[in-house]
Amino acid sequence: MSALGIVETKGFVGALEAANAMLKAGNVELVSKEAIGGGYVAVVVKGEQPAVKHAVEAGAIAAQRAGELISAHMLENPHEHLYRLLSKV
Repeated sequence: MSALGIVETKGFVGALEAANAMLKAGNVELVSKEAIGGGYVAVVVKGEQPAVKHAVEAGAIAAQRAGELISAHMLENPHEHLYRLLSKV
C-alpha cells in the first residue's frame, strides 16, 4: 500500500536534515518541500507504507536534533488527486 510521509519543521536546516534522513532511511521518493510561511517548512516523501513509516520516524529524529520538529505524519493510501496540492521538487 502506498503512503505519503510528512515532516514539518520550523527552520530550513531542520527540514534539510529531515529530508536527508528520510531519503537515507528507506526506499522513498522526495515529492515536495513546502515553505508554509513564518519559517515553517514541510518535507513530503512517498513510497510503500513500511518504508514511509521508517523514513518519517528517521526524519522526525533528525529534525528534532537539528532544529524544531513541529509534526510528523504518515498518510496511508492517499487519493491520487492529493498530489495536486503539493509543489513539485
